[in-house]
Parts: sequence; structure tokens; C-alpha cells
Amino acid sequence: MNGFRHTSVSGAEEVNTNLVHTLAIIPARGGSKGIPHKNIRLLDGKPLLAHTIEHARQAQSVTRIIVSTDDVEIGAIAQQYGAEVVWRPAEISGDTASSESALVHVLDHLAKTEGHRPDLVVFLQCTAPLRHRDDIDRAVQTLLETEADSLLSLAPFSHFLWHKPGGQLQSLNFDYHQRPRHQELPVCFMENGSIYVFKPWVLRETGNRLGGKIAYYEMSALSAIDIDTPEDWALCEAIMSTVWQRG
Repeated sequence: MNGFRHTSVSGAEEVNTNLVHTLAIIPARGGSKGIPHKNIRLLDGKPLLAHTIEHARQAQSVTRIIVSTDDVEIGAIAQQYGAEVVWRPAEISGDTASSESALVHVLDHLAKTEGHRPDLVVFLQCTAPLRHRDDIDRAVQTLLETEADSLLSLAPFSHFLWHKPGGQLQSLNFDYHQRPRHQELPVCFMENGSIYVFKPWVLRETGNRLGGKIAYYEMSALSAIDIDTPEDWALCEAIMSTVWQRG
């Protein structure tokens, strides 16, 4: 098994020579409802799942890739594109099953059957396929450099927000009586669901992908597109085929 010799996020110099074994886990259920067979439907010429597997394979920090699925077709495509498959039991394959349950199942399965215990887990969601080539490596580097226990990817968000506490409409991140210029809005970020990195103990002790000292990795604003509806799909495909730079 290869390890990752990580360098600074800027790439300017080596800051650590320890080998880190990083497991990428990609959950992919077969029962999508908003877009039937979503994970294996062709997006920009290849199955949706394949994009995320390829991102993981391109990452120097990733030493092993597992797709967690309950679906034979998804499993076949995962293997075709170079990932291993861990078959998910029915009790954690339904609509209400959490991603965390699939992550724990993979870690338990590998520990029990192989004695394999990674140093880090990179959790990737294939419904958020707009990643640049180095995003995964840079996210892992950020966690290591900041000595964090977990990390999430974020996209910049700059809009005037309103909410309705108690049914009463109120401005949330600005005062509408003294409306600022758009560029004067406070800096905000939204969770884009693309990349999570964590030490396995975080998941086991908290039941959550995030815990301990939490770091973040900022991605492109376009990366915030999460494919859940046909409209999301059409928008993502248009971006991938026109303005998105894969390099």
C-alpha cells in the first residue's frame, strides 16, 4: 500500500514526511427517487459515480477507494472504473439510512476481514461531482497542516438572506433598513457536500463525520451544485461541458 508524503497547500515546500494511509469511501445506493438510477446515469459521457471514482484515483493522498453500495449495477461500474466494493446490508440501504452508517460499516468490514485501519478517511459524495483535479489532495493537506481532526469542503456564498423565525419574515445576514453594497456582505460559506476528511476515531466516538478540531477547505462557488433534481442535473452537465476546467 502506498502512503502520501504531503507538502504544504501552496506546494512550496515539504512540511511532513510521515506516510499517511487514506481510505476514500464513496456511498452510492441504488434506490434514488428524484432521478431514477442517478448514480449510474451518464453525466457528460460517463456514469455519475465514475467522476468521483476518477477524482479519488487522481489524488496522490488516496491509497484505497471503496464504493459502498447495495446495487449490483453500481457495484459493476465501481469495479469497472477502478474502485473496490463493499456490499451494504439492507438495514442501512433505505431512504432514511445515514451516510455515517455506511461509513462505519465499511470501516468495520475492513477491520474485521483484513485488519485494515486507515489513518484518514476521505468521504466523497458522487452527487457533488464538480471538483478540480487537486481538490482532494489539498483538502487532505489542509487537515494535516492545521492538525485538525476533521474537515469539510465549503463554497463561498454571498447573497442577501431572509428567514422566518416564528413565522415573521426577517433579514438574516444584513439589515434591510441600511442595505449594504453586495460586496460588503459578511463572508459566508455553504457546505457543498463534496469532500469530508476525518480521523476514524471522530466517526466512531461521535457518530458524525465532523468532530474534534474542524478545519475547512474552500472550493469554487460552482462546486455547491448538488445533484438532487433533473434541474440540478441539467445545470451540472451544462457547466461540465462548457466552463468547468478539469485540470
